[in-house]
Amino acid sequence: MKGPANALMSRLSNWLFGLDYDRWIIVDVESSGLNARKDRLISIAATAIVFDGRGHPRIALSDSFEVILKQPPHVFAALDKSNILIHGIGQGAQEKGVEARVALQAFLDYVGDSPLIAFHSWFDETLINRALKKVLGKRTHRRWVDLEHVAAVLHREDHRLALDVWLQRYSIVCDQRHQAASDVMATAELFMRLWPMIEKRKAGTWPGIQKIASGLKTLPGRGAF
Repeated sequence: MKGPANALMSRLSNWLFGLDYDRWIIVDVESSGLNARKDRLISIAATAIVFDGRGHPRIALSDSFEVILKQPPHVFAALDKSNILIHGIGQGAQEKGVEARVALQAFLDYVGDSPLIAFHSWFDETLINRALKKVLGKRTHRRWVDLEHVAAVLHREDHRLALDVWLQRYSIVCDQRHQAASDVMATAELFMRLWPMIEKRKAGTWPGIQKIASGLKTLPGRGAF
């Protein structure tokens, strides 16, 4: 099934799963450290992948989101300057950030019913949902997919490769690594480069891409991931 008919079936499939079928969200975060269960969420960046009437995706630069969360005063007494060197968000920017309640509600409003994709999504999902639970008493929906899993399954790659490796493999240039807005654009570009392989599997729906990601357990050495 090709062309408009395939796009119609994709939309029907996604609609049945209660999704915004023509808009998926790529997400990236910056944090105070690498422990998603303990460290603080500092910033969120996101951009939309939108689908046309034929089911073809594109990166929607005009449909993007970025926010730095205002950090509580007590954290600056033990601020990790080496961490700031990684993400580039200094104390001044963190002090002048958006109040967490406002920033996180804005993120939820931006996402709406659109499914979420991130590279190593467990980290992003955990940090965002910890902050949401603490501040708003809620969490995002559970429709997340890890793009690292998708890439690994499509390439039959049994190693846990970093984003930098995939970017190099596809000759994708990231303006400033470990800066959320730049990383999210690089991740979106990686998604677009993987899309022809996704289409080849006739998996261009949300359930389809979830099924690809779930195939990780079939790769040697990856079943316990």
